[in-house]
Amino acid sequence: MREIKVGIGDYAVAKNNGIISTYGLGSCVGITLYDRTKKVGGLLHALLPEAEHYGRRGNLAKYVDTGLQLLVRDMVKLGALQRRLEAKIFGGAQMFGHIKTEQLMIGKRNVEVARRELRKMGIRIVAEDTGGRGGRTIYFDVSTGKVRMRMVSNGRVIEKLY
Repeated sequence: MREIKVGIGDYAVAKNNGIISTYGLGSCVGITLYDRTKKVGGLLHALLPEAEHYGRRGNLAKYVDTGLQLLVRDMVKLGALQRRLEAKIFGGAQMFGHIKTEQLMIGKRNVEVARRELRKMGIRIVAEDTGGRGGRTIYFDVSTGKVRMRMVSNGRVIEKLY
């Protein structure tokens, strides 16, 4: 089965089969969207919460809000219907330890904006593994809609299936 690797500030879509993966989700969020009926899936690896806050500069896939719009657009081109999409959210860790200034709480803001934007788009969140301090890697199986998440936290490896 082919694997599509998604880097930071990027996204990918696939239909029927394949694995879409992303590595090293710290404060970034990985959002998977899936249309079960058409077996169309997509994954976004967003670095920052809102494009407007950063002057809408550069690659719009690096922002949660505009990245989700791009992801949905390309999934619809493959036959997905927005109203049928289901979302799963991963990442949004607090990578700077005890520091709690708003500027360094990017992970928390990424998750908040992801929830808000998905709600505005009418997309239901069916699973979430966010926060904490560990980095996550996710593997999204487009044939089933399942996501395998691997997290390293305090030297321990945790694997879960969503």
